Formats: sequence, C-alpha cells, structure tokens
Amino acid sequence: MNKRTDKRIRLVEAADKLFYEQGVNVTTLANIAALADVPLGNVYYYFKSKESIVLAVIARRRQMIQAQFSEWNTLNSKGRLRSLITHLSIEGSQTATFGDWLGSICQELCRQTGEIALAASELLKDVLKWSETQFKDLGKGERSETLALNLLSGLQGICLLTMTFKDPKVIEQQSNYLMNWLETV
Repeated sequence: MNKRTDKRIRLVEAADKLFYEQGVNVTTLANIAALADVPLGNVYYYFKSKESIVLAVIARRRQMIQAQFSEWNTLNSKGRLRSLITHLSIEGSQTATFGDWLGSICQELCRQTGEIALAASELLKDVLKWSETQFKDLGKGERSETLALNLLSGLQGICLLTMTFKDPKVIEQQSNYLMNWLETV
C-alpha cells in the first residue's frame, strides 16, 4: 500500500469511527485529521469536502456489509438470518452507547436531500434486499418482502431502545425474541 492510499484509508476509518460515535454533523474535518494522524491541510488533498468523506464512509460501510453477507454464504438461509440477528446482539454495549452502526448514520443523513441521503438509504436497503432474498430462499414467496421489513424494523427498533435506555440487555432479550419469531414464520 502506498503512502497516499494509507492516509486516505486512515482518514476514512477515522471519519467512520467519529461519525458513529459523535454523529456526522458534530464531527469536523479537524477531528478526522487528528484521529487519522494526518495534517488538516492534507485532508483536502484526499477529499474535496466533508461531503466526499461522508460518501467514502458510506461506501466503506456498504463494502463491510457485503463482506459480512459473503461470510455468511456458507450457511443456509435461516442460518444467515440468525447470523444477522446474532451480529446485532454482539454489539450490545456499543449500541447502548452510540446506537446502531448502520441505523444511526441513516437516521442522521436521510434527513438531508441529495446524493448523501440517497447513498445513506442504500445501507439499510442492502440489508432489506438481502433479508428478502433469504426469506425467498426459505420458500416464503410473496411474504418475503414483508417478513424482511418486519425483521429489519425489529432490529432497528431494538437498537433504538437499547441506546435510549442505555441497556445492552434489551438487545439480548429482544434478539432472543426475534430468533423465536424467525422459527415461527
């Protein structure tokens, strides 16, 4: 990896961490540069604006989601859906502090209009489409879209309540509920 790529990656990773922990609107380019250990003046060499960093973070998160889905491809469809639920519950203490890694940024950025809002909405659309495919593979037919939406709504609701109540036990309890729900649909 060359030095230029390394700095760009560090900037995107730093921005991703700060966006998750503080929110996009609160995070400044100076915060990002400091965490990435890149001089503030150099940030503009890699990104023309904060908007371009936001878009790079969204792209990074989409890649990470797709990599996770690929990792789960060795499982059957129900196992993949269980893995999605389990993945959520592993992040309980972080979710209690900062919210959901995907939902939080979507909630913040989808209030805007334009390219950023559209790009952010793709994060949860990816999860929704993937979940729908799993339900279709389970033979749920026309119900697949509704079941996927119910699952994603449940997951996001769990994250919101976990953060609101600052209680990781909410994720544990409600993830168990979703696992049982999955067995009945």
